[in-house]
Amino acid sequence: MTDSVPAAVPPRKRFLVLLVALSATGPVALNIFVPAIPQLTTRFNTDAATVQLTLSLFLLSLASGQLLLGPLSDRFGRRPVVLGGIALACIASFAAMAAPSIEWLIAARVAQALGAGTGIVISRAIVRDLYDRDRAAAMLGLVTSAMVIAPMVAPMIGGLLDTVFGWESIFLAVSIVTLIVLIWSAAALPETNPLRISGADSSAVSWREWRALLTNRRFYRYALTSTFGTAPYYVLIGGAPHVVVNIIGATSAEYGVWFTLSSLGYMIGNFIASRLSTRYGVHTMIKAGIGLGLIATTAAVVLLATVGTEIWIFFVPQLFVSVGNGLLLPNSIAAAISVRPQAAGAASGITGFLQMSTGAAIAQGISYILVHDGGPLSVPLMMIGVLLVALVFYYGLRDKSEGR
Repeated sequence: MTDSVPAAVPPRKRFLVLLVALSATGPVALNIFVPAIPQLTTRFNTDAATVQLTLSLFLLSLASGQLLLGPLSDRFGRRPVVLGGIALACIASFAAMAAPSIEWLIAARVAQALGAGTGIVISRAIVRDLYDRDRAAAMLGLVTSAMVIAPMVAPMIGGLLDTVFGWESIFLAVSIVTLIVLIWSAAALPETNPLRISGADSSAVSWREWRALLTNRRFYRYALTSTFGTAPYYVLIGGAPHVVVNIIGATSAEYGVWFTLSSLGYMIGNFIASRLSTRYGVHTMIKAGIGLGLIATTAAVVLLATVGTEIWIFFVPQLFVSVGNGLLLPNSIAAAISVRPQAAGAASGITGFLQMSTGAAIAQGISYILVHDGGPLSVPLMMIGVLLVALVFYYGLRDKSEGR
C-alpha cells in the first residue's frame, strides 16, 4: 500500500462542481434518452419489448458495474478509473449515435452505463478520501444533489433534441458532455487515494481488505439502512403513475408537475445535511431522516383513509419523505464508506449496487400490487414498510463499539 498523500485539490467550489458533474453522468445518460424510446420500434423495425432493453439493461449495468469499479479504484487509484470509465461512456455514446441495428444500440447502452457509473461510485469515494466521516456526509449532501437535478432536467432536454433533430442528436449531446467532463477530469482531478494498493502482493492485500469489509457488521448496518431508507422513492416512481393517472384521473403532465415536490424535498434535505451533518453527526441525521419519513407516510395513510384519494394528499407528504431521504442518504453513505477507508471504493460500489437493485425490485413490486387491484393506500403502506426495515437494520446491526 502506498504511503503517498493525496495530491493538491483544486479550490473547493470548483472541485465540488467537478464531482457533481461526474455524479451526473450516469443519471443524465439514463434519463435523457427516455423520450426517444417509443419511436425506436419503427426506426429499427422491432418490438417494444426489445427496445425496452435499452433502458432495463442500462439500469442493470449501471448497478452491477459499481461492484467492479469501486474495488478497481481501491487498487489502482481513483483518477485512472474515472478517466477510463468516462472515456468508455464517451466512446459508447458515439457508437450509440451511429447504431445500425437495435442490437448495436443495446450493446452501446450497456457499455455507456458501465462507463457512466464510474462518476457515481468514484465521486463518493473521493469525498471520503478527503474528509472525515461527518464532513464527508456534509459534502455528499451537495454532490448527490446531481442524482435529483439530472432526472428533472434531462428528459426535457432529450425530448426537445429528439423532436427537433432526431434521436441520434441525444447521443451526440451526451458524447459532447462526457467528453467535456473527461477533459476537465484529466486536467483537474488529482489522485485522492493515498491508500491505493500496489506491489507484488497487491491481489492478496486487496482481497484481505475487501473480505474485511464484506464481513463487517457495521458496513451492512449503514449500507442496508441507506438502501431501505431511500426505498420510498422507488415505491413512488413505481406506484405513483398508476395511482395518479389511472385511479385519480389526472394527466401525465399533472403528474410531472406534482412529482417535482419529491425532487424539491430531496434537495432541501441535501442542503440541510450539508449544513448540519458536521455539527450533529451521521447517527442523528440518519434517525431524523427515518423518523421524518415515518411521520409523513403515516400522515398520508390517515389522510387517504379519511379525506379520500386526492392528488395533493399523495404528493404533499412525499415532500417531507423526500426531505428525510435527503438527510439520510449522504449520512448513511458516508458512514458505510468510512467503515474501512482502505476499501472506500468497494464500499461505495456495493452500497450503490444494493440501492439500485433493491430499488428496481421494489418499484416492480408496487407496480405489480397496484395492477392486481391494490388500492392507493398500498403506496404509503409500502413506504412505511421499507422505512421500518431500515430502522430494523439501523438498530439491529449495531455493535457495542458504536453509538446509537
